[in-house]
Amino acid sequence: MRIFIFLYLLVVPTLLFSQEKKTAPKKDLDMNTEYSSITDTVKKKKQKIATIDQYKIVTLEHDTIYADTSLTIKSAYRQNHLRKDLFGHLEMSNIGQPISTVQYSLTSFSPYPEIGFTGKHSNYIQADQIRYYSVATPLTELFFNTTINKGQNVDSFITLNTSKNLNFSIAYRGLRSEGDYINQLVSAGNFRFTTSYATTSRRYAINAHFANQDILNEENGGITNVSNFESNDPDFKNRQRLQVYLTDAESFMKGRRLFFDHAFRVNPTDGSNNLYVTHQFNYEYKAYEYKQPTVISSVTDENNVTTRVQRFGDSYAASNINDQTRYERLYNKFGAAYENSLLGKFNFFIDDYRSNYQYDKVIIDASNNAIPSHLYMQFNSVGGQYEYQKNKWNGRFLYSRSIGNQSLSDLDAKLKYDLNEKIKFDFRYRNINKLPNNNYNLFQSSWIDYNWSKNFKNEKINSLSAEITTPWLTGQVQYTVLNDHLYFRDKSTVENVQIIEPVQYGNAINYLEIRASREFKFGRFALDNTLLYQKVDQSDLILNLPEFVTRNTFYYSDNLFKKALFLQTGIVFNYLTEYYGDDYNPVISEFFVQQNKKIGGFATFDFFVNARIRQTRFYLKAEHLNALFSQSNYYSTPNIPYRDFVIRFGLVWNFFQ
Repeated sequence: MRIFIFLYLLVVPTLLFSQEKKTAPKKDLDMNTEYSSITDTVKKKKQKIATIDQYKIVTLEHDTIYADTSLTIKSAYRQNHLRKDLFGHLEMSNIGQPISTVQYSLTSFSPYPEIGFTGKHSNYIQADQIRYYSVATPLTELFFNTTINKGQNVDSFITLNTSKNLNFSIAYRGLRSEGDYINQLVSAGNFRFTTSYATTSRRYAINAHFANQDILNEENGGITNVSNFESNDPDFKNRQRLQVYLTDAESFMKGRRLFFDHAFRVNPTDGSNNLYVTHQFNYEYKAYEYKQPTVISSVTDENNVTTRVQRFGDSYAASNINDQTRYERLYNKFGAAYENSLLGKFNFFIDDYRSNYQYDKVIIDASNNAIPSHLYMQFNSVGGQYEYQKNKWNGRFLYSRSIGNQSLSDLDAKLKYDLNEKIKFDFRYRNINKLPNNNYNLFQSSWIDYNWSKNFKNEKINSLSAEITTPWLTGQVQYTVLNDHLYFRDKSTVENVQIIEPVQYGNAINYLEIRASREFKFGRFALDNTLLYQKVDQSDLILNLPEFVTRNTFYYSDNLFKKALFLQTGIVFNYLTEYYGDDYNPVISEFFVQQNKKIGGFATFDFFVNARIRQTRFYLKAEHLNALFSQSNYYSTPNIPYRDFVIRFGLVWNFFQ
């Protein structure tokens, strides 16, 4: 990995500065014009200027968007380590720690089983999140953000077409953040390399990528005495003085993936009737480790009495716990597609899924039950997909079902209707019969009660959603029914001890979501609002979510210095109601259900100043400003506080060569 980073740092400056260019002065250049940076290039006689539609970004589903260097409030929401809007998520105190989902519709589902350890996947870039490119000239983006105490967050990439038909891109995201609390360091690296190729006639086309990722989290298990955190004692404003459960534990995940998706048109020339042969390949290796050198934790109560506990119960090892899980997955999907200019596109496929989830030994538990060393899975599915796009209608309908002993299925129907450029409707129905993630059915650990071998039923998820986009309001409604829902819970009855086990809920869970967004503009002032309402109907407190979540941003924007600078400044208000928020367990890297303490019910105010000069965007934010004068009663989990006040700076710099 160090070699990759070294080559990347060596190549990028060479590409950027290998040619000396002289720019002619420009008058009255509007720097706030969307995509104006594309034309901020040297204008020579008869020189061709690339237009924005020549800088394409393509998703796995072959949807195309274009490079965007504009500064809007929506782009400011994405100025974080994940590069996406985090509304509907609740972060912990340090950047890069696991993120809980407070808007359940943001949870992604797949019928195929995954390794699990979902807390580690907040920073993990999945195959469907990789983007492919086609650019007229080399495009570079440099992203930088400060973190909590020592560290930094960078994300840089360069993409270029060596010819009209062949594109390469290379990218690396690095994160290191020390945090405010003891044993809270986060260190992550995400390397990506992509290539896209198509023949001139587009008879053959391929998108491929390689990803190498590693995520390290020091795990402190939360603070032991929340009364110290909530007190006004100035000594505890230094968060390093707060006692935590774990002082030397850490979790680590690494993964490598090789992926390609390609298609070949059988008929030599593109016509009104086309026949394609398609193939998708995905090989991925993951490894998860949990280390805890010191098994005993010291806990001091309100009366200053210190007791020694084992946070996760009894253990086989007296020290130096090192749990390791390995996982390999191989996926192939073969298909044939028929495309008709009038009828649409029909695609029929068969896939082959194989995975091996393994440990290095067999464990015999106290009940004389054998905990196996591996969980091997192999099954095949058949399915079809229909795509239709005509005038104002756009639809995509997918159905797949397994053949053989394993039972899984996926029905996904999407329909879009564009009444005009400003009014659009989206509808979706999803019915999934999914296999449990591997760590529900099998887990081994040096902690005695963290060893299990289960055989859970498939989860069934039915979801119906509708979204409307208008100049006046963007609204979304979703209704979901969950059956045989899987979750983790704490079965311990001893104070300060967590013993987590997987459980399947036998009753149905009904979930309703209504989300609305609207921005009001008053000259140079604006008020951007997003409101989320959720209602869960269930017999027991299993799926616990805040009933209301809101974000309101009041800001001012204007062009300054003869439009050479575009400025935004304002206040962001966030609030969520109280609820029994899930707790977090570092041994299995999963959130688990708890019904002892409510979190939420607190507001945060963030002050920001954003600016844009040419194709460079600057971001300055004072996060959680009200933490300076309010009581410390804000939590991400019952024992892990939310972020304190911090000032952070960042920028995004684009180069169009």
